Amino acid sequence: MTVPKHILPVIVIAQFCCTSLWFAGNGVMADLIRVFDLNLGALGHLTSAVQFGFISGTLVFALFTVADRVSPSKVFLWSAVAGALCNLGILWGGNDLVSLIILRAATGFFLAGIYPVGMKIAADYYKQGLGKSLGYLVGALVLGTAFPHLLQSFPTGYQWEYVILVVSALAIAGGITMVLLVPDGPNRKPGKGVDLAASFKVFRNADFRAAAFGYFGHMWELYAFWTFTPLLLQQYSRWHGEAPSISLWSFLIIGIGSLACIAAGYLSVKWGEARVAFTSLGLSGLCCLLSPLFFLQGSSLILLLFLLFWGMVVVADSPLFSTMVAHNADPHIKGSALTLVNCIGFSITIISIQLLTFLLSLTDLTYLFLVLLPGPILGLWALRGTALPDRKRGQE
Repeated sequence: MTVPKHILPVIVIAQFCCTSLWFAGNGVMADLIRVFDLNLGALGHLTSAVQFGFISGTLVFALFTVADRVSPSKVFLWSAVAGALCNLGILWGGNDLVSLIILRAATGFFLAGIYPVGMKIAADYYKQGLGKSLGYLVGALVLGTAFPHLLQSFPTGYQWEYVILVVSALAIAGGITMVLLVPDGPNRKPGKGVDLAASFKVFRNADFRAAAFGYFGHMWELYAFWTFTPLLLQQYSRWHGEAPSISLWSFLIIGIGSLACIAAGYLSVKWGEARVAFTSLGLSGLCCLLSPLFFLQGSSLILLLFLLFWGMVVVADSPLFSTMVAHNADPHIKGSALTLVNCIGFSITIISIQLLTFLLSLTDLTYLFLVLLPGPILGLWALRGTALPDRKRGQE
C-alpha cells in the first residue's frame, strides 16, 4: 500500500508543535527563578519533574497498552490538549517551587501520549524505511525541545508569559492536526487486551535488549547535556568576558540535532541503523571525554563549534535505536514496547540530571560533563557483542 504523501509531514509538524512543551520551562527558567524567587537548583528539579511525569505516563500507557488498544491519533490529541493546559498553569502568579514541579510533572505525564505515540503512528505507516521516517520524527522532537529557547531569544519586549502561551497554542494545534489528517495506519495491530506483563516479554529477544540498552546509555547523556548547556554558556561568558546570546545559542546547539537525526535516518538506509547509531554514540562519548579541553580554552568560536558538533552526535542515534526497538518487538505490542523503553530511558535521565545538579553545588562545569561519559561507554558495550553493528537494513 502506498502511503499518502502528506502523512509524514503532518506527523513531523504535529510532533514538533507538541514536543515544544518539553523545555517550555527551561526556555524561561531565568524568569521563573526571578518571578517565583527560586534558587539555581530549580533548573535540575523542574527538568527532572518533566522526566518523572513522562516516566509515570509511559509506564501507565505501556502497562495498559493504551497506544495499541485506542486509536493513536486520538491518544495524541487528548494528550496534547491536557499537556497544553498543564503548561498554561505556569502562568499562575501564586506558584512556588512545589506547584511548578507538579505542573511540569503533569506536562511530562501527557508527553507520554505524544512522543512515543507519534513514533507508534509512524511505525504503523512506514514498515519499510522506518529509520528514515523516525529520523524526521525525532528531528521534530529535538527542534520542538529547542524552540522555547528560540522564542526567549527574541528582542526585548516579549515577556516570558508569551513563550508559555505560544507553546501551549502550538501543542493544541498539533494535536488537532494529527487527529484530522492522520487516521490509523495500515500496519496497525490492535491490542487484544490489557496484559501487564506483555511489554516486558520483549526483553527476551537478544537484539531487542541490545538496542534498548544502547538507547539507555545514550539517554544517560542526552537530556543532561541539553539541560546544562545554557549554564555552561553562562559560566564561559563570565570566565572569558564574552557574551554570546545564551538563549539563541542554546536553541542552535540543541536544535541542530534535528538535522543530524534526519541525516542519520538517510545514512541508515545505506549502512544500517545499528552501524550509524554505534558511530554516533562513539563520537558523542568522545565529546564527553574532550569537553574539559574545550571549556578551558579561550576562544568562544571554538567552543561553540564544538558544542554544535556535540549537539548533532548526541542525538543522531536516537531515532535509530527506536527503529531497532520497533523492528524487534512483537507487532501486537509495538507501541507499548516503544513506550516502555522510553520509560526506562527517561528514568535514567533523572539520575544523570540530579547527579549533575548535586555536583554543580560542589564544583564548576569544567569537568562536570565527564560524568556523562559512562553512558556512551555502556551503550557501546551493549551493542558490541551482537550482530547489530554489522547488520544492514537498507533493503527493508
